[in-house]
Amino acid sequence: MEDKYNQLHLDRYSKELANLLCDRHFASHDVINGLQLIGFTPIRQVNLFVIKELLLKWHHEMANLRSPYFDYENEEVKEALLNFMNVLSRKILMKRNAFEPLLQKAIYDTFIVALNPAATLEEKFLRIQEEITLPKLQDNLKYIDLDKQLFAGFVDTLSPSNRDREYILSRFKLYINANQANRTPLSNLVAQFNSLLPISEQEVISPAVTVPPIETFAKPTPAAPEEEKDIVAPIHMAQREATIVQRPATVPAAEHNINERFRTESKPTLNENFRKAAANASLADSHSNRKIESLKNSISINQRFSFINELFDGDNLSYYQAIMALDEFANPEEAQDFVTRNLASKYDWSRKTENVNKLLKLIERKFA
Repeated sequence: MEDKYNQLHLDRYSKELANLLCDRHFASHDVINGLQLIGFTPIRQVNLFVIKELLLKWHHEMANLRSPYFDYENEEVKEALLNFMNVLSRKILMKRNAFEPLLQKAIYDTFIVALNPAATLEEKFLRIQEEITLPKLQDNLKYIDLDKQLFAGFVDTLSPSNRDREYILSRFKLYINANQANRTPLSNLVAQFNSLLPISEQEVISPAVTVPPIETFAKPTPAAPEEEKDIVAPIHMAQREATIVQRPATVPAAEHNINERFRTESKPTLNENFRKAAANASLADSHSNRKIESLKNSISINQRFSFINELFDGDNLSYYQAIMALDEFANPEEAQDFVTRNLASKYDWSRKTENVNKLLKLIERKFA
């Protein structure tokens, strides 16, 4: 079961708390090491998620080491890299600019464990690994503290043959619905965070939103043909009169040629262009412009991966946070402003116009 929550407020709160905690630590320290990280906050789940993010960064860096000149699949190389990782894990050392974003995400993700455990399973257990195996799922449990028994109990129900992401996720949702009584109450988690920076349960949960009629979101309709007559009518009238009024035989040939040329070479009117475009529109075009109810449920899997990789630098959570925020806006202007002012500058979308335009098109369809 997915609880409603105020994503924008959680994002702001996570930033504020991360900033506050970093102010306290880095006022007397230049860096943070592994030992300090383990107990950085009194909320153990936050600390574990920071460590897991570090592990994910490590795997990304290891992927960058792949080379056509060396055999990274060799068993000796694998063992050496594993030993290297073990040594490096004991030498964690971060400055504030590297640590604070990890802390902010860990704070946000801790709330999501209580609010939407299915999203936690999808990101922390399923999405980060190329191949799903039971040992890997069990290994991920060591980074879960909040409702750990709930996640562990579900993993125990799986067999080694359960490797399909969608199937596992759908089963977990059913499992959560059947074990609601075993979930940690949101009030308990809020109380822990409230000791660090004030926050209430009411601020976390989204307030009821009254959705205005769709008509209020509709864009202005194109001008009716009658309104265009003010511009084009005099020209057509002159043309019609030229065809029915008998001209004197003494009309100069040059003037006659100009009239003939005007009648044959005049550009099509706006109405003619509009009708021509409408006639040429395909069924696919009509489908692509159809209104959608939400961005989250309308973006295809391929499009989602394209957005994540091209627009959000491969950061799955940033993508989901952005899409959820866009779905909450009340009108297209606010949504487009969020894209151009916040997302585009944050992720440098100046050279990614194709995918940006696709995202803006989806926003237009949502508020069509």
